[in-house]
Amino acid sequence: MIRDRVKARRLAPARNGTRPAAALTRAPLKALGLVLAFVLVLADITRAHDNTRPAALREVAFDQKLAEQVPLDLSFRDERGNEVRLSDYFGRKPVILNFVYYKCRDLCPLLLDGLVRSLRALSFDIGNQFAVLTVSFDPHNSAALADAKNKEFLARYARPGAADGWHFLTGTEDSIQKLTSAVGFHYNYDAQTGEFAHATGIVLLTPAGKVSRYYYGIDFSPRDLRLGLIEAAEARIGTPIDQLLLFCFHYDPVTGKYGLLITNVIRLAGGLTVLLVAGFVIAMLRRERSHAAASGRTV
Repeated sequence: MIRDRVKARRLAPARNGTRPAAALTRAPLKALGLVLAFVLVLADITRAHDNTRPAALREVAFDQKLAEQVPLDLSFRDERGNEVRLSDYFGRKPVILNFVYYKCRDLCPLLLDGLVRSLRALSFDIGNQFAVLTVSFDPHNSAALADAKNKEFLARYARPGAADGWHFLTGTEDSIQKLTSAVGFHYNYDAQTGEFAHATGIVLLTPAGKVSRYYYGIDFSPRDLRLGLIEAAEARIGTPIDQLLLFCFHYDPVTGKYGLLITNVIRLAGGLTVLLVAGFVIAMLRRERSHAAASGRTV
């Protein structure tokens, strides 16, 4: 009978709300198993979503290749049909590079609309502080189409001298591929619709032809664009106030935007505080000396 009681105690559940060690060990393992199962299901859903994307969109991307050198020896044709090299547009100013195709009816007009709207908000002028290159990635586009787009957007920009700084180019498939690959712009032709699937955005290039900044989408912040041009120009344009803004704002390559850099703001505020305190102390010392000198003359 004593043995039966001992055995019953061993089999009975623990009192005071406590559980055996084995049960405590199994609980985290069950939780971990549930988490792993959830992750696997989520991965399957993501994979299925990718597989359901149209084939034309799977290769579309705009990868960042900061500091990449653009091949300036590539040949294109400008809006007048003249053969040009990319190097003709570099050497003195930063360049805003953007890709469209001139028969596009959707994203490309929106991109150019957003670009010209942002450029009109800048105090910098096309042809003076910077240049713009709009390049068609459709090798079948003609110089006549490029000329029509050039005239349309120069009229909308409506500033003198812009015709010397904003050019619409066409080129061979080889030149187009080399340029788009250099800056990470990937597009795809959809034979069913007869149109291109592509991303939207602009690329800022230095006067030497190196990739400096990316701005994605169809709407571009004039402030971010101004700061990006100043950085791409290596501070050869802009004002001391712009340099101060660059000290306080930092380019985020993930978002393609400038955000407030708190650490630099704190440093700047601390420096200004020190200068103000030092100025106050100097002013007080001079005041005391003036009073002392005046008292000496009175005596």
